Amino acid sequence: MKVHEYQAKVILAKYNVKVPRGEVAYTKEEARDIAKQLGGLVVVKAQIHAGGRGKGGGVKLAKSPEETEDIADKMLGSRLVTHQTGPEGRIVKRVLVEEGLRIKNEYYLGIVIDRAASKPVFMASRAGGMEIEKVAEETPELILKEHIESSPGLTPFQARKLAFGMGLPPLLVNQACGFLMALYKAFEATDASLAEINPFLLTEDEKFYALDAKLNFDDNALYRHPDIKELRDLDEEEPLEIEASKHGLNYIKLEGNVGCMVNGAGLAMATMDIIKLAGGSPANFLDVGGGANAEQVKNAFTIILSDPNVKAVLINIFGGIMRCDIVAQGVVEAAKAIQLKVPVVVRLEGTNVERGQEILRTSGLRLTVAKGMKDAAEKVVTLAKESKDRKTKG
Repeated sequence: MKVHEYQAKVILAKYNVKVPRGEVAYTKEEARDIAKQLGGLVVVKAQIHAGGRGKGGGVKLAKSPEETEDIADKMLGSRLVTHQTGPEGRIVKRVLVEEGLRIKNEYYLGIVIDRAASKPVFMASRAGGMEIEKVAEETPELILKEHIESSPGLTPFQARKLAFGMGLPPLLVNQACGFLMALYKAFEATDASLAEINPFLLTEDEKFYALDAKLNFDDNALYRHPDIKELRDLDEEEPLEIEASKHGLNYIKLEGNVGCMVNGAGLAMATMDIIKLAGGSPANFLDVGGGANAEQVKNAFTIILSDPNVKAVLINIFGGIMRCDIVAQGVVEAAKAIQLKVPVVVRLEGTNVERGQEILRTSGLRLTVAKGMKDAAEKVVTLAKESKDRKTKG
């Protein structure tokens, strides 16, 4: 789960991570009043779940409350497009009005889970204020990494190693270490999956701040943090992904035209890969789970076909816990219930596979039975192309 920058900063401040003074505003009048309270130069920042806001015009300096009001008026309700939003952009519904700080230097801090090492990794770089992906690609030597053991957590030694590695002034290393230790404490205590401070700011009066902050949280741990769960902004999430979560489905919308319904995350990833190899493009990631019954299949069908870009669907089910004949019957029932209008290719493997395939062949529906994953991918890509061509001609 993601939260907005202003929410992340409220959480971080509870763990003594120093953040600029500021408040969120939903109207231009609120923005003006906040600027009056802060006095002097302020920064108006659009609050959406996407990076690249500055380049997209979502971060502006204001020298007076009146200028703040004018900027907020133009920003609120506008559609902000960044490299992370895609061309459709996001509607700005709130802005963060924050005190302006005199910048001396910018650095980068980030904590993520290293899946290969099965532990958190603390990253730091002197190349702050830049896209960290670009830094990693062009100058990877500038990114320092320290893997963290669950006990004792980030140690003072590791914090000092990162601080010196970033080239911080020696007299400020202790202050920086306090910041790093506090950031890791916040990451660990909230079950975060990502904590990113970019830039990690050093001001002219030699104080460190989290000038920007991003926090993502492990969905599986949210039951321990009801206060954080309440911060979820459904307006910033894909509607189909929200609907899928209501039915216990793991769904992520993509930009292709081949809908995917698969049981098991690993098989789902392999299915998307083989669709790409066959020359197609997956429209989604969807894992219906091990117990793929008729109701789950129906819900999955409904969600997949709610995407107008889907021209064909590939169902790839391994019948282990659930027998193939039961899965096939669920597919047929679901297809009839929702009046299927696009071609569907089904690949079944596992217990009672022959019986399952027979049910599909004799259903009277537009269901194509595939002999294997390669065959399934080739068939669904061809059908998607034919369906798209027919629509173009029509």
